[in-house]
Amino acid sequence: MFGIILGLVLLMFLAYRGYSILWVAPVCALVVGLTGGLNGLDMYKETYMSGLAGYVKSWFPVFMMGAIFGHLMDYTGAAKSIAHWLTSKLGPKRAIIGVVVGCAVLTYGGISLFVVVFAMYPLALELFREANITRKLIPGSIALGSFTFTMTALPGTPQIQNMIPTDYYGTTATAAPIMGLVAATLMFVLGILWLQRREKKFTAAGDVFTEPKGKEAVEVDYSNLPNPFLSFLPLITVIVTMNFFGFDIIIALLAGVVLSMLISFNKYQGFTKSISAGAVGSITAILNTAAAVGFGTVVKAVPGFGKLTSLLLNVPGTPLISEAIAVNLLAGATGSASGGMSIALEALGEKYLQIALDTGIDPAAFHRVASLASGGLDTLPHNGAVLTLLAVTGMTHKDSYIDICMTSLVLPVVASIPAILLGSLGIY
Repeated sequence: MFGIILGLVLLMFLAYRGYSILWVAPVCALVVGLTGGLNGLDMYKETYMSGLAGYVKSWFPVFMMGAIFGHLMDYTGAAKSIAHWLTSKLGPKRAIIGVVVGCAVLTYGGISLFVVVFAMYPLALELFREANITRKLIPGSIALGSFTFTMTALPGTPQIQNMIPTDYYGTTATAAPIMGLVAATLMFVLGILWLQRREKKFTAAGDVFTEPKGKEAVEVDYSNLPNPFLSFLPLITVIVTMNFFGFDIIIALLAGVVLSMLISFNKYQGFTKSISAGAVGSITAILNTAAAVGFGTVVKAVPGFGKLTSLLLNVPGTPLISEAIAVNLLAGATGSASGGMSIALEALGEKYLQIALDTGIDPAAFHRVASLASGGLDTLPHNGAVLTLLAVTGMTHKDSYIDICMTSLVLPVVASIPAILLGSLGIY
């Protein structure tokens, strides 16, 4: 038990310092393994690598197709076209809502969170400039639309945080729709209220829009963007083929990729470059998560894991609370929603599935709670998406982290509570 805790603390510390989890995870796994009586080299070559390789085998096609889809939607201008159309319809008077909705539509359509950040920032800048709202609220607005309800709560979202539990519980992307919709509504409404309250506070204090340094670098020529209604079609195709026709997520994303190329065929000369960039980028993304899974596999193999399992499974109340705590803590430790959830489910997924079968709780409820919990403590200050968001928007933790924290950490944790209550009552 001491070794597991020491390994987790070390993992969190090194991740917070910004070191790559590709080497941090095996080092921390070595701490867990050696204190648990395992042979260091055998532990790394067999236990750790089997966990890492197994995850890559299961999920690499999804990561790769998702990354390619996002890059193509970005390259063709389709993502910017959709976002620009949505924000122009809502107008500068609803600048915050416009940014949140624009991000939400793109992420629910299957576009990577990182691509959405880059696509939405120029539009957010334009809207906030017209509305004279401080730029400090741009990161919080993008975080609310990208890192919360469309990532973990809305039934049918193709984001990886909603797909991973299907592998452990035999569920689908639309698992526990009532729980998901209630949590999503709370996140959206409370998040908007928080940001609007903050806007009034900043404006009253005279803190309004200021031009960013190097603003010319983010200006976009909107006249050359593709038709927004055609641009919507690939997103709709991904959602419909996966959730209404029952196709695998890989096929759904492939359909989106093909359609995005057909719609913007006049830009065919850059397709190969975009596909290559997406494929290469997906390698780092999946290896980061798979490295975390390898750590979880080692934790599962040491004797102290039995004690840890007993402690978690004996948390008072419904086992859904236990699962939420486990996923949240590990997502916080790794600074990754997918990584933390993968560690937790790799180690405890079979236990929770058996509990579901024994108690009569639908596995769909465990799916939705795991997904929701992954989007809670993951956005601590060392989270990669948070660091990217602040870098792109030119803000600092001091400027904007309180709003990122409230919209994408505190509110998702709060929204999980009614979802857990509904699951406990058999309302899925």
